[in-house]
Order: sequence, then structure tokens, then C-alpha cells
Amino acid sequence: MTARPTNPPDPVRVRRARRAMLWTALVVLLLVAQSLLVWLTLAYESSRLQEEAENVATDAATEVRRELLLAMQNLQAGDEWGIDARRHPGLLRLELRDAERRLVRAWDSPMETPLFQYLPRASLETDVEVACALARRTASPAFSRSYYVPLASGRGIEVIDLCVPWRADGREAGVRVATFGLGRLLEGPAAARGASRYELSFVEGDGTRLARAGRERGRGTYVADRVLDLPGSAVTLRADNSRGRPSLIPNLTVALVLGLSLALFALLLLLARDMRRRSEAERALAEALSFRKAMEDSLITGLRARDLEGRITYANPAFCAMTGFSPEELRTYPPPYWPPEHVGEYQQRQALRLDLNQHGTESREGFETVFMRRSGERFPVMIYEAPLVDSEGRHAGWMSAVVDASAQRRVEELSRQQQDRLQASARLATVGEMASLISHELNQPLAAIASYASGSLNLLQDGFDAQADRAMLEQALSRIAEQAERAGRVIKSVHDFVRRRQQHHEAVRCDVLIDGVLPLVRLQARKSGTRVEVDLPDPVPRVQGDRTMLEQVLLNLTRNGIQAMEAATAPEARELVVRVRAVAPQQVRLSVIDRGPGIGPEVAARLFTPFFTTRTEGMGLGLSLCRTVIEQHGGTLEFGPPEDGTAGTEFRFTLAGPRQAEPASAASAAAVSP
Repeated sequence: MTARPTNPPDPVRVRRARRAMLWTALVVLLLVAQSLLVWLTLAYESSRLQEEAENVATDAATEVRRELLLAMQNLQAGDEWGIDARRHPGLLRLELRDAERRLVRAWDSPMETPLFQYLPRASLETDVEVACALARRTASPAFSRSYYVPLASGRGIEVIDLCVPWRADGREAGVRVATFGLGRLLEGPAAARGASRYELSFVEGDGTRLARAGRERGRGTYVADRVLDLPGSAVTLRADNSRGRPSLIPNLTVALVLGLSLALFALLLLLARDMRRRSEAERALAEALSFRKAMEDSLITGLRARDLEGRITYANPAFCAMTGFSPEELRTYPPPYWPPEHVGEYQQRQALRLDLNQHGTESREGFETVFMRRSGERFPVMIYEAPLVDSEGRHAGWMSAVVDASAQRRVEELSRQQQDRLQASARLATVGEMASLISHELNQPLAAIASYASGSLNLLQDGFDAQADRAMLEQALSRIAEQAERAGRVIKSVHDFVRRRQQHHEAVRCDVLIDGVLPLVRLQARKSGTRVEVDLPDPVPRVQGDRTMLEQVLLNLTRNGIQAMEAATAPEARELVVRVRAVAPQQVRLSVIDRGPGIGPEVAARLFTPFFTTRTEGMGLGLSLCRTVIEQHGGTLEFGPPEDGTAGTEFRFTLAGPRQAEPASAASAAAVSP
């Protein structure tokens, strides 16, 4: 069954569809722009009107509060009346009362109907009594709650009283009571510029109006409340805009014209940019094809493309040069670069890869195989392969990068041979290092054994006194046994040190460490006339480590210090100090200080280098051994001038206390040490 040929798309229909899409985008853009501009205009107008209402309410509340507080100050500081009523339009009545709050004198504003003609004052005394009681109790002015006073004309007025105590001859003489009309208090702020479009009113907590001012009623759309916190009372002032929601007519025309202009201009820009981008894309595509062709031709890595049946559809010049076959020869199946003995295996592997890809399993890891050149030579290659996907996202084959691994295999073989030779040399060097260390470290205990043995022989030859010399002979023999045992421990420790085995770590007192090497140190010190001082703290700290190796470190450092003073230091100035200090709760520092000439920069740079020495009879392994041992114990061996500022050199190292340096951690450190 043959597939029907598909007709290519009509270029004219494609252009028409693209043009229709652009016009659709234009209409949508105009609608969105107009809607957005209208919404922004409404939001801006609403925000502006609400902010204006807030400002009007704040200004009105400030003005009313200022008026009331000014009247209160005048009543406090004035004469009998204490206030000029003409300066306070909101003042309706003044009363002077005695200490028993009985009315002495009253004054009513001539601008308003007297308040208490319809109902006597005595029937509306409750609120003013409460305010005056508060004023007398606090000795300060107090406002009453607002209350309603009916008038003879049938109307009424909402008022508020201010009660101010006054004194005469140092005694309480009575109170002054000022009555203010809430409506009259609002008339001044309502006539101010900017507030003429607002209704100002005093309201209760539930929104009920107590008094109002303004030419128009408020719409309730843009409302702002401010609380007047007066002494003894509080009232709420409300500013209500007389306008409703902002109209669309004043700004709609401008918004539409601006929106249409911007939209049309933007559309023209888009069309021009589309044309420019199309030409640029075509030019970039041609350049990209040329660049890709040049890049693929210049690669030294072989590239090949295969279809789903495994046939090569593309091969770059590097792949052709690698195999020796032309692109036409590579399109045959099976490929000519498959060795005949591996054709069946490669076909099975290709079928397996196709099956895995059909089930959604991909592998982008490289794999190694063998190809054959035209000459018949087999050579190893490394292949990195990935699925090849077409423009519609369908799997169309595989793209492979092929690297000739022949040179790499030759380098690996040479490296393996060199590694074998290096390992053999390292084993020989280890044997030589062990022999050198053993001979170097056994010098001291063997010299001590020889000294003690020579002394014992001299003692026997000079005449042996059983009573007087028996103790000295026993001590010498005991020292010989100790040094022989020490020589055995040195051989074992050096052997373990060379083979990097785990050493036995234990908690040791620092004075025990020093006493273990002190006889040998004093023996060498007496030969050169050196004084040995041991500086120990109280109590003596403990350290965790291999006792034998730490004694060997102390012995090497003290021996070097004594030898450093033999040539350049006067006999009376030769002094060696072994100092122990606890520098932290679980850290102990041991120092060996000599009074020699010090260490020069050229020697300091190579001081810890194996086989480097400044003495003709030395082997140059002592300090290298010391540093390695201290590093295995988790410390660092340092040197420099003494900290007390005297001449000489100080070698110091820090060891951990027994609580931190457990045997398990020491074993781990030895296991990972290089």
C-alpha cells in the first residue's frame, strides 16, 4: 500500500492567513487598550476623590477642634466670663455657676434664638452635671456629650457643653459653662475652599446625623470620618462628597484618541518589524547553513546521521577520513566499516536500540566498539549517540559523534607500564627508607647501651665493692635492658611507620614522656656542657598518642638543639629548655628551646626535606620523621624564635588530650593518611 502524496502548502493562502492574524491582533489590541484606559481613568478619579474627601475631613476636624480648644483656653485664662463671644460664632450660651453649681448669671448669643425658652435649663442638666463633676474631679476642663435642645419654633439644635472650673482668692469659686452648637461649628469649615462640594456633619456611632452643614447633601460614595477626641468626650465628623461616581464623558474622548493612536502606531511598528525579521531570518538561515557546513567539515570528530533502519544519511569529512570510505560507500547496508566477524553482533545491538527507543527508553551514554578501515585495520572508537528528532518532534534516527580511541589506548598502555615501574621503584624506596630510618633511630639506644656497658666494665675492672657498687651496677644493667627494649620498640615503630600501619595510642602524662628520654638527653648534654631545664605545669597534663614515637620526636628535637649550640654558643650560655603548656582545655603544647644561633632563611625553606642536613655525619631524616609523626597525631610541627624574645630556636608542636583523641579516631586518621 503506497502512501498518498501530500500537497505542499499554498504560499498565497499562507500569506493571507498571516495577514488575517495581524488584523485580528490589531482589533484585539484596540479593544484591550480602550478597556484598560477606561479602567485606569475610573480608578484614578475614584482614588483622587477619595483622597480629597480624606483631606477635607481632616481639615474640618482640625478647624473645629482648634475652635473648641481656643474657647477652652479663653475660659481658663479670662476674667469672670473668660471669653469674648464675638470671636466664637459657634458659641450659643455662657453660664456662670457657683461652687454648688447654681446658676449665677447667663448670656445667650444675640445671633440665635435663646436655647432654653421652650424647655427650662433645669430639665436638661444631666449631661452638663456629668461634665462639671468630671471637671471638678480632674481640676481641668471637660466636654459633655452632645444633646438635643428643642426650640420654640418647633425645630431643635444639637449642642455640646464645655465646663471649666474657676477659682477666686485661691478657693474654688464655681464653674463656667459654654454651650456650642454643633451645626454652627461646621459652618466655617464648610465654607472653606475645596469643602463647598461636601456635606459636613457630626454623626453618632451608628451613622445617625446629629448636625450638618453644606449646600448639598452627600451621595455616600466618597466618605471620610474623623474622630474629634475632646477632653471628657469624643464626636465623629464626617465629610461626604456631593458627587457620585466619576463620569466617563470628560476623559473618554482623549483616552480613545490616544489609545487608537498608540495602537495604530504600535501595529505599524509590528508590521515593519515582521518584514525586517523575515528578511533577517532568511539571511541568517543561509548563513547558519553555511557556517554549519564549514564547522562540520573542519571537525576532527566524526559525525554521522542514521535513519531508523540504520542506514547512514550523512557523514562529515572527519568520519570519512577515519574509516577511509567515501560518503556514497557509507550509505550501503551493512556499513563497510563493520568488521565481518562483528556484523551479526552489531545488527542485534542496532535492533535492540530501536526497540528500546520505541518503548521510550533513551541512553545518551557513550559506548566503545571496534570499526574497520578500508585497509582492513581494526581500531577502537568511542561513540556518543542521541536520538535525531525532526522539526515536528518525531524520531527520525540517530546522530552520533565518533572519536578514534587508538591514540588514547596507546597512551593508556604506556601509562600502565610507567605505573608498574613506579610501583616497583616505590617498593625499593620503601625498603631503603626503612633501612635508613632503622639505622638512624637505633644510634641513640645503641650508644646508650654501649655507654652503660663500658661503665659497667670499668666498674668491674677497677675493683668491685659488693656493697658500694652493687647498686650502680644494677642500675647500669637496668638501663641496658631498658635501652635494648627501647631499640626493639624503635624497630617495630619504624617498621609500622614505613608501612603506614595503625599505631597503639594511649593516654600518657607529659612528664612520663620526658622522663623516658631524659637520661639520653642528659648523657649527650654532659658531653657538650649543656644545662637541661624541664618546665612542667601543675598538674601535669596528659596527651593521647603513641608513646614510643612521641619519645622519638622529643629525642630528635633535643638532640638537634644540643648539637646546634656546640659550635656557636659559649659553654656558659648553653641551655636547653623542654616546656609543656596547656594552651586549650584539650590541647597541650610541647616546646624544645635552645640558645643556638637560629635557623637561616635558606635552611628553613628545606628544613623538613628528607635527607637534607647541615651536618656531615647526619642523614637528614630526623626532622622529616618528627613532622610526619606529629601530623599523624593530628598536630603541626612548627619552629621559630623563642616566644620570650631570647636568642635561639624553638620547636613546638601541639597534641590532643585523651578525651578528644580516642583510639577509634586515631585508627581512622592512620587509615586515611597518605
